[in-house]
Formats: sequence, structure tokens, C-alpha cells
Amino acid sequence: MKALLLAAGVGQRLRPLTDTLPKCLMPIAARPLLDFWLEALDRAGVDSILINTHHHAGLVRKYLEGHAIQRKVTLVHEDALLNTGGTLLRNRKFFADETILMIHADNLCLGDLKEFMRAHKRRPAKAEMTMMVYETDSPSTCGIVVLDEQKIVRGFHEKEPDPPGTLANAAVYLLEPSIFRILESVGSEAIDFSTQVLPQLVGRIFTWRNQVYHRDIGSPEALEKAQREYLALMRNGKAGGSLAPLAVQVREMYERIAT
Repeated sequence: MKALLLAAGVGQRLRPLTDTLPKCLMPIAARPLLDFWLEALDRAGVDSILINTHHHAGLVRKYLEGHAIQRKVTLVHEDALLNTGGTLLRNRKFFADETILMIHADNLCLGDLKEFMRAHKRRPAKAEMTMMVYETDSPSTCGIVVLDEQKIVRGFHEKEPDPPGTLANAAVYLLEPSIFRILESVGSEAIDFSTQVLPQLVGRIFTWRNQVYHRDIGSPEALEKAQREYLALMRNGKAGGSLAPLAVQVREMYERIAT
């Protein structure tokens, strides 16, 4: 299986932290976020990983130099952002006719990717893709999904002030080659997956629930929360210890990678 790790975003909500580092290299327990994903993909048996870059592309490249699974990684640079769907379509040849694991790399996810893959293989015949979902504590900032009894998506509520539930799209997907037919039908180079693709697939998206841990780190508050929650998980639920200010952590991570 091949994977697409989406790591090109500018990270406006994380500024000024993203003036120094891209979102995918933000520190979690002194590790770049991207390291969690690379380790998870390697553990899941993914053969090849495509990572798109744009903002601080040189730092992403530098980080990957000498990484244990560098041999599995191909970098593609985007001078102008193509959005999720556009990146996927632009790199269609890389994926050939295989199932694709597509991931937004600005999330801390501790779910079992092997279980996710097994769920995709068991999906109902009408489902063309499988979406990872999770219970969120901030539904108004997420894409909330409504499911039927077969765990098929029947509706989306994207960042609404009062959505009908707390089950959120984790921005981790397993896609079949049929996705390219839909991407081509959009007729655009830059394609927003959430608004231009997913609505076309309502009734054909199976879901798998991550019951371990998942959090979007797209704001300083969310990043700090993810750091504290991860440390608590590693300590078997025991909080404790102090974290350096985010700006200090980011500067230290930058110096480790850049030098």
C-alpha cells in the first residue's frame, strides 16, 4: 500500500509558531509530529510514502535526511498549494491502481492503522472509501459526520456553531482508484476535498472509529492540549511535569533540525 502525507499547509492559525516550523514538525514530547506518522506507517507495512511540501519545505527535507525510513519517502514540492484533492490528482501516477492511505499530517493520531485497513477491506460493497472518525470535545471546530446503522456517512456538518453530534472526520482516509474519476470531474487544479469531493460521496463512505486518541493540532491551544494529553497517556493517565513555552519548544526543534 502507498500513502499520501499532506504536509504543505501554511498553518495560519498556528502563527507565530509556523513562522519558524511547519505544522508537521511541531513538537510532541520532543518529537516532530511527522515522526509519529512515519513510525505508524512503517509499523502498518506501508511500502511507499509521498509527502507534499510548500511552507518551510527545506526543513521537512532536512528532517527526513538520514531518517530510518527515508528510503520509503518521496517528496513533491508545490509552488502553489493544490489543496488535498489537487495534490492527490497531480500525483495520480505515483499511486497507480492501488488503495491509497491519505493523511493530513497536522493531527496527532494514535489509532491502529492496521485495524483501519482491515475495516476498509470489510466495508459494505457500496462504499468507495473509508474515513477514520473520532469523538471530539470541540465539535464546532470540526467536520461532524452523521452515520446510518451500517456506519455509512449520511451527512456532513462542516464547522457549524451547533452541529448534531460529536463524531468528527479525522482527515485520515482509505481511498480506491475510483476517487480519481471524481477528482477529474471537479475540473480544477486546486481541489478542496472536504467541500468539493466528500459531498459527492455521501452514502458511499464507510467509517472506522479511532477509540485510542486523535487531535488536530491546528492552533497553539490545541497543540499544547495535545502535548499534555499525550504525556498523560504515556504516564498511564497521570498528569504532571511542566512544559516549556511553545515558542521555546519550537525554537529548540528548529535548531535540532536545521543544524
